[in-house]
Parts: sequence; C-alpha cells; structure tokens
Amino acid sequence: MSDEEQAVVAANEEEQAVKPKPPKMPSLFRNYISFAGAAIVVAMLASILLLFLIELTGTGDNPYLGILTYVIFPSILGFGLVVIAAGMLWERRRRRRFAPSEIMPYPVLDLNDPRRRRSFFVFLTLSFLFVSVSAFGSYRAYEHSESVAFCGTTCHTVMKPEFIAFQASPHARLRCVDCHVGGGAEWYVRSKFSGVRQLYKVAFNKYSRPIETPVHNMRPANETCAHCHWPEKFHGDQLKVFNRYTYDEANTLRQTRMLIKVGGGSPNAGTATGIHWHMNVANEITFVATDKQRQVIPWIRVKDRQGNVTEYVDQNRPLSPEQVASAPKRRMDCIDCHNRPAHIYVPPDAAIDDALAAGKLDATLPYIKRQAVEVLNQTYSSNDEALNSIATSLEQFYRANYTDLYARKGDSVKAAVNEVQRIYQTYFFPEMKTDWRTHPNNIGHFYSQGCFRCHDGEHKSDTGKIIGNDCNTCHTILDQRASLATGQNEIFRHPVALGDLAASQCVLCHKATGAFRHPVNLGDISQFKCVDCHSGKDWASGGN
Repeated sequence: MSDEEQAVVAANEEEQAVKPKPPKMPSLFRNYISFAGAAIVVAMLASILLLFLIELTGTGDNPYLGILTYVIFPSILGFGLVVIAAGMLWERRRRRRFAPSEIMPYPVLDLNDPRRRRSFFVFLTLSFLFVSVSAFGSYRAYEHSESVAFCGTTCHTVMKPEFIAFQASPHARLRCVDCHVGGGAEWYVRSKFSGVRQLYKVAFNKYSRPIETPVHNMRPANETCAHCHWPEKFHGDQLKVFNRYTYDEANTLRQTRMLIKVGGGSPNAGTATGIHWHMNVANEITFVATDKQRQVIPWIRVKDRQGNVTEYVDQNRPLSPEQVASAPKRRMDCIDCHNRPAHIYVPPDAAIDDALAAGKLDATLPYIKRQAVEVLNQTYSSNDEALNSIATSLEQFYRANYTDLYARKGDSVKAAVNEVQRIYQTYFFPEMKTDWRTHPNNIGHFYSQGCFRCHDGEHKSDTGKIIGNDCNTCHTILDQRASLATGQNEIFRHPVALGDLAASQCVLCHKATGAFRHPVNLGDISQFKCVDCHSGKDWASGGN
C-alpha cells in the first residue's frame, strides 16, 4: 500500500474514533404490558415452586394441590409468557413511527461473537430447563386428571354421589378412568372432549339432578371390564346366603341359602350354561329399549352359535316392524345386567340388613330394623336435615317407648344413630336427588325389574317360543329357614301369604315407585311396614 493510501486509511480511522457512537436502543421488553406479563410469570413460578415443595413434604393427597400445581398455575404462567411476547410486538409496532435507526432490529445470530455466543448458550440452557419443567408438569397434570380424587372431588356437588358410593363399592381400588376411559388415545381424546362439555354444564349450572344413567357413550365392557373379568372362564354355581331381618320387635333373622348358577364357559369347551350364557362369545343378543334407563325392553333378537336368529316381542308392549326397523339397537354386554358395578345405591332395608349382619347395629334393640328403615325412607331436603331427623327420631323412639332399656343401652342407641347416619350419607344425596330409586340395579329382580325386563314370560317369538321366568333357571334355593340347617331344594316361599299376588314379580311391591295398590286403603302407612299386619302367622307355612 502506498504512503498516500495509508494516509487515507489513517484519516478514516481517526474520523471513526472521533465520531460518537449512536445510543443503544432499549430492549423491546421495556413496556408496561411486558412488565405485567413478567410479574405474572414470576408470581406463578414462585407459587408453583412453593406448592411443589409442599407436595414433596406433605403426606396427604390433596386434589386441590395437584390442580393448582400442575394445571391452573402453569396455565396462568403460560398466559404471562404470551403477555410478554404480545407487549414486545406491540412495542415494536409503536416504534415504527420513529426513524429507521431507532427501530430495534431483529437479533443477529453470530456465534463468532463471544458475547452473542454466551447469550445463545444461556438461552438454550434456560429453554431446556423450561421445556423439561413444562414436560414434567404436563405429565403430572395428566396423571392428576386421571386420579380418583380429581374425578370425584373437583366438582363437589355434582360428583359427590358417584364418588362416595364408589368408595363403598367392590371396585373402590380401581381408578375411574380404568372403566370410563380405558387404554388407547382414541377414548382418551373422547373423554377429554366429553369433559369440556361437562365442565360447561357445571360452570353454568346446567347439569341434571340426578346425573342421568346409563352413560350412553360408555366404552364397551369387553374393552374394559374383560381385562379382569374373563367371560369365557365363568363357570359353576356359587353359594349365596341372604340374611334378612324382619320388622318385628326381635328383628328376627331369616336366612335363605341359594345356589347362583353363574355358568358361562367357552364354546371350545362345550355348551355354555347358566346366567353368563348371555355373555358367551358364541351368542349375540340385541335389544331395543324404549326408555333412557333401558328398563323397558319390548323387542329382543337372539343369535345362537349356529347362526339361528329368533326375535322376541313383548306381548303387552309390541312394536310394529317399522318401529323396530327405525329404533336404535344395542348389543347386550356386561353393563346391561351389572349396570351398577361401582356406584351402588343400596335400598334402606338391604342396607340395614347388611349392618345388622355385620354387627354394626345391635339386633337386640327392639324394632331397630323397622325404625331405621322408616327414617331412611323419609324425604329430606338436605343432608343436614336428614342427619338431625335420624338422630332425633331414633332417640325419641327409645326414650319414649323403652325408657329402662334406653337408660341401660344408651350407648347402643347412639351407635345405632351413627350407623344409620353413615348409611344415609353413603347412599342418599338429597342435593343431587340421587338414591336407589333414581338408579335401579339390574342384578336380580327384587327392587327393580332387572332380569324380568326380558325374563317375564311375556316375550314371545312368532313361532311360539317364550323367554321364560322359571326361578330355577338362574338359581336353586337350598333352604329358607331361621338357621343354616340343611334342607331339600325348594321353590322360594314368601314369608307372607300373597294370595292372588303369589305369581307377581317381587318388584311389584318392593320397587320404589311402583303401581302396586293394596286391596285396602292404608293411608300413609309405608310399604316397609307390611309385617306390622302380616306377622301374626308362621312365615314358613305361608300364614297370613
């Protein structure tokens, strides 16, 4: 380079050194909107960290803690980040009114610049930490949303009946999602969409009271229940002892021993028999129900293992061919009989029988069965009213009618009050108008139609076949006595002579809201006090 060129370069360098550098533009983050978003983010981070530490050091399973830690607060934190980004975009648009040199340029990624390289790696590290924490929080949110506590206690009033009854059921150790969702992404997505609809109903108080059952979009039982209960392996008979206490002063115990013909079996191992014949994989039963609860079934189609098809029509409620063709049809599965596997609302007399058999109620208290059933069968507007009425009614009865006994066994009376209150709080929910009357149980045929929905002797085919109602089809009574003495196989004998009603179904008298009318006007006397009039004769001999 010539001396002249060197002089020019030196002059330029001197000019650049003298020329003042332009002022550094403030960050786009510097605006009130982004500051508000940052405040939200910092507050949520601190809250999440605090709640996470509480969860680690705590011993109880608090559903609210999980909802706040992994669902609500992370959602608010994400909202804060969006607010920060929105504020920065708004600030950049505002600066467009300035000179071009005053508009903040987009960042330049130049890893050869040590300062920018450090900033880039700091950004990567923070992003990795944020994504990791978000992934962990998302998993925990998913895990918590699948828990029983989340399903049962998030919406207190709505799900209280299902949650409490579930805890007293044989399936209490399962999770709600094991039956209501099952495995696979398809049903998980369906459940979340359904959850959005349910959340809307809860938020705007549009949910039904009681919750309508059955769930018509329930996943088929062979995709959930059959993971544990293998229909092809059901076989044999099972002994069942029914303990029933009468309504007399001594609360007399009556026991019925019965063999339940569970049956079942695989078509590869021979002919399937018994109750689980219905669920054998070689048989296909399709039906039409004309009510939401599937209690009225006027049309049935049966396809056996040979492919023979038989259609049965209820002679009392026949459907025309056009109605059958247009009606929605359902393939029978486990849930059509076991419709209350986890949310069982036990009737008053059955609940009291169980409590007496378990020793939770003192059977030596006179008329405890009658009085307990009577107070449970009353209509109450709230849970508190019911509890107060139960306590007042039972204590006043024994104090007024059995003064000496009350003085000696006051503790037994108080224990009885507590047990009856527990029963009420487990199976009766006045706020949601839910109890055994609103949710019929199809196992058996005592308190609801159950088996008699089809096995009523009225469903006939065009060739004259009848779906029979012979008692010995599903069970065999060994004996029905006041002890467990062995007796001969026999037909069930009602403890009270029924006269012209002897051929009637049990549910005619025992269901909650039936059409049964006593031949004599009884006024306000409850149906559960039949024994007050009919207890004068030997029950086993059928006296009245």
